Amino acid sequence: MLFNIFTKSMRDRWFGITIATTSLILLLLFAMSVYRDIDLGIYTELPEAFRAIVGISADADVGSLAIGVFFTGYGAWILAGLMIAAGSASIANEESKGTMGLLLVNPKSRTYVLLSKAASMILLTVTAVVILWGSMYLVSRILDVDITGMDVGAISFHLIINTLFFGFLAMAIGAWTGSRGTAIGITVGLMFISIFANGIFSIIEGWENAAKVFPWYYLNGSEPMLNGINWGQMGIMSAVIIFFVVTSVIGVNRRDLKGQSTGVTLLDRFRHNRITQKVAEKVAGSVRVSHIWIKTLSEHQGLLIITGAIMFFIMGLFVGPIYNFIPEGFLEFTEIFPEALLAAFGSGDFGTPEGWYQIETFGLMAPIVLMVVTITVGARSLAGEEERRTMGLLLANPMKRSKIVIEKFWAMIICAFIVGFATFLGVWFGSMLGDLGINVGNIAATCLFVTLMGLVMGAIAIALSAATGRTRIAVFGSIGVAIVFYLTSSFLPLSESTSSYARWSPYYYYLGSDPLFNGMNWGHGAILTALIIGFVFLSTFLFQRRDLR
Repeated sequence: MLFNIFTKSMRDRWFGITIATTSLILLLLFAMSVYRDIDLGIYTELPEAFRAIVGISADADVGSLAIGVFFTGYGAWILAGLMIAAGSASIANEESKGTMGLLLVNPKSRTYVLLSKAASMILLTVTAVVILWGSMYLVSRILDVDITGMDVGAISFHLIINTLFFGFLAMAIGAWTGSRGTAIGITVGLMFISIFANGIFSIIEGWENAAKVFPWYYLNGSEPMLNGINWGQMGIMSAVIIFFVVTSVIGVNRRDLKGQSTGVTLLDRFRHNRITQKVAEKVAGSVRVSHIWIKTLSEHQGLLIITGAIMFFIMGLFVGPIYNFIPEGFLEFTEIFPEALLAAFGSGDFGTPEGWYQIETFGLMAPIVLMVVTITVGARSLAGEEERRTMGLLLANPMKRSKIVIEKFWAMIICAFIVGFATFLGVWFGSMLGDLGINVGNIAATCLFVTLMGLVMGAIAIALSAATGRTRIAVFGSIGVAIVFYLTSSFLPLSESTSSYARWSPYYYYLGSDPLFNGMNWGHGAILTALIIGFVFLSTFLFQRRDLR
């Protein structure tokens, strides 16, 4: 009998947290080793407002910039993403896998199950951040980096609260809807919007207070590394977290829990509508699941809608007009921004519309959103079917294993191109609304590159899924590879001795030719395409030769 659901939840999640924490420590080591060699004078001359946004004190060593970028950038995104995954899975995933009944067969209430899951999320988050906190001091000693004036403990506490906010929001949505995809989509969407709004509104005169509406502001808005913990803001965030927990308890106790096969897809709704019934039935094919790619698209429809909307409206349409509101002095000052600082955000130049879009949209956000889509589809393509015990239903039809891999791959391509096309339309319309004059062909080339980059990571996820049959390994493995690729492409070119190694990263072939300025580089596009095809062939080979679980 599963007497202790808390222990089960810890067992289910410890591997992902361990991999993420280890990766972040290595990332910190790498970032500090790069930043410690930068001239301190470059940063002391930055405006006080900008140093406050980044979180650098006037007497801090420039190497400590790595801490600001780490705690408010990569580290915060990864930890929030992990807790969103845990929160959304706490109830909804147990239902989709058909294991909720096994938990409730034991003499435990729904409330007990949910609170046990919540307690595991809190302990995992606190443990991960405490380890990172200690690693800060260890790494700074190893590299002889002075972090005087930096209150690492305060930003660590803010990071814990920020991470739990998004994790418990996902739990609340999942508890009320029973849909993990809906919980992830809405919460990730809010997180991306918050990150974007906090960054934009903080530099626009008169709009600074608008950033306080968004939860990401409270991670670093009060500059905790300089001023310590802001107990008022953390009290508000903690109260909201408690509200999410109470809402989750109410939701899971009021709702009829779903079985594994009770979900209704968008395609099902079209088939039951008299107007669209004939077309939907033709698209759906026979009962023998003759079109696996259609089935796969239906399973990820919520994720597609949310990510497509984010890229069209927020990261595309909205970014263009905003460029005209940025103070001229800020744009002029960005010309002397340190190259290492811009590299942390994907490089670019605030002084031109193309550089503005490259930093705000294409440097980090567009690749992340595309990878969220492709890695999710790729990881669940094969391993997900095995874990849900539906692979046997697919293979019971007269089709080869290779056909399943190819059809899953086609579904991933369609998903990626839908989001890529939404990005293209958003940036194109945003450029026209802001009268920025960016070449539409260059926008199309950049969107094609980011789509191909996303597909490379999705193909790696499919290969890991085919090789192991484990969704978590496919997800965390491909995310880890993506981080390594990004770091090598962004920071290795800063040194002449290591710049040539950046070409080993697929990320280099995404932005290395500056497609938003120069248009399509067909050689780079061919390399990314070849990588995608290569990983798909590898996936087919691995899947055909493995005993399925």
